[in-house]
Amino acid sequence: MLITTTSTRAFTFKSSLAFLTKTHMDFKPKPLLLHSSASRSPPRDLNMTDPGNDSITLQEWQAWGTTSPLPAMVTEIVDDLKALEKDIDAPMSFGGSGGKLQGCFKVQEDKKHRATYQALGDSEKKLQFFSARQIACRLLGSRGYLCQKCWLPLEDCMCSRVMPCNLWHGMRFWLYMHPKDFLRQNNTGKLLWQIFGVEAATLCLFGIAEHEEIMWNTFKHAGKNNVWCLYPNKNATSKSVQDAFGQESSAHQKCTQLTTNGDKTLNFILIDGTWSNSNAMFSRLKEQAKSIWGAEELPCISLATGASAMHKLRPQPSWDRTCTAAAAIGLLSELQLLPVFSSSGLDKQAEAVEDALVALLEALTARRLRMGSNLGHDNFNVGGTLCGCSEADHVSGCISS
Repeated sequence: MLITTTSTRAFTFKSSLAFLTKTHMDFKPKPLLLHSSASRSPPRDLNMTDPGNDSITLQEWQAWGTTSPLPAMVTEIVDDLKALEKDIDAPMSFGGSGGKLQGCFKVQEDKKHRATYQALGDSEKKLQFFSARQIACRLLGSRGYLCQKCWLPLEDCMCSRVMPCNLWHGMRFWLYMHPKDFLRQNNTGKLLWQIFGVEAATLCLFGIAEHEEIMWNTFKHAGKNNVWCLYPNKNATSKSVQDAFGQESSAHQKCTQLTTNGDKTLNFILIDGTWSNSNAMFSRLKEQAKSIWGAEELPCISLATGASAMHKLRPQPSWDRTCTAAAAIGLLSELQLLPVFSSSGLDKQAEAVEDALVALLEALTARRLRMGSNLGHDNFNVGGTLCGCSEADHVSGCISS
């Protein structure tokens, strides 16, 4: 997730991160030999005709960080992959980041899914197909490789370092995540539901109908005045936390009611994707808001915090932008400063996210160092799309692996 900030005050992380000045996230998958600097992940074969390697179960799906039903289109695509595997008598093989298909199976599947995509005349159906295919391949390619809670390779699991904490009952985070960030090792949004639980920090995948329906049904029940998006940009009117919830704001009385009797819940949307993808995601949110409430603008909040230490993990296009978890820290910290929220313990909740963020940074750094990978900026895609496609490709439903 990427947030634009409005001033230069920066977070100070409790742990000393000076030694991580040039640290970056590990995009390399599980190596063949951990001590070899040239190590690469060997292909991970998955024969779907073997017992135990059947379709994605509801239990498996929800273990990745969601309470939603298994998306129907994801199930359909998994079934199609199984059928293709049987037809061409070649096992699925995965490798690289994001559970990408490889080898002979990839060639045949690529032809099939592109033909399917082109046959879909409706742009909405194309988006749903693109998203479901991304999710299906990532689920299958990550089986037995990534920890289902922290999304790191099993040998690098950091779950023991994440301390659960209750989020204040009057607020809820929604992680509106692009499919290409799903199961991404350096994703920081996942930390929120690891800490606060999936009901307080809920995953909503862009283009997955079941997820978006759950989110918008909640928003309709909550009402427009209780929904805020942390995605201000030059084309969106945004308010500071002080303006939105301070004593002079129209929301102040409602916040007072929240702190006393839990009358309504404040819903905060965090857009979790690259900058090039986030524009399309924000546009989709605005369109849906307009269809429900008839409003031209989705209420947006801008933070007064500066660049976070997570630039060391995942560089951003500019130093006034930050990652999902750091944005959550900023929101919690700024709300805590307002009298109406001062007794809600938001500072302790921000501290819990901060600690988890440091743990993730250190786990990813240790992995790269162990693999002998270069930690310099040259190994990173700084703020670009993850698959080399243009923003327009993503808006229309990019179908690359």
